[in-house]
Amino acid sequence: MNSRNWVRLFLSTLLVGGITTSITGFALRWGDYKEFFLSFDIVEILSILLWLVGVGFIFSIISQMGFFAYLTIHRFGLGIFRTAALWNAIQIVLILFVIFDLVYFRYQLFAAEGDSVVPYLMVAFFLLLFSAAVAYIKMKQTNKMAFIPALFFMTVVTTVEWVPALRVNEGDWLYLMLIPLLICNAYQLLLLSKLSQPKKS
Repeated sequence: MNSRNWVRLFLSTLLVGGITTSITGFALRWGDYKEFFLSFDIVEILSILLWLVGVGFIFSIISQMGFFAYLTIHRFGLGIFRTAALWNAIQIVLILFVIFDLVYFRYQLFAAEGDSVVPYLMVAFFLLLFSAAVAYIKMKQTNKMAFIPALFFMTVVTTVEWVPALRVNEGDWLYLMLIPLLICNAYQLLLLSKLSQPKKS
């Protein structure tokens, strides 16, 4: 991949983060924001939009840092464990470990007495389901060996990137950060192979 494609990936992912966070933010707090639309208060709408776009840019940069960190880790993993099959097996174990922790430790830390574990399971299930769908598309786009690395990136790396919101555990912030991270990570993952392909003469 040349520098022009890196810049294209960076800027387009930044845009995806800003747009996704804006849509997610307005959707999550529509009850608070709808009066500004009903009264056509342009100043308030634009100020909220600019704030959400700025937050989205930050989420996008976090996503991109995680993506490039994983590309490095993936290369190290292949070098250390010699075979892709062994490295994939280790990634599967790590995926299961992270999904378990995402449910168990969040429930232990934040659930009140008598609270159901179902909401914690649903968040982890949504993350895993979305990740599996993206990994399947990536596999179809490249080859079957790409499924596990893509699933690992979408689950484990996204969870690591999501830690600031997980520590706060405030409902709106959880989803305001998670959804843009997932979209940005999926976008980068699926676009990378296209950018890496040599141009046909």
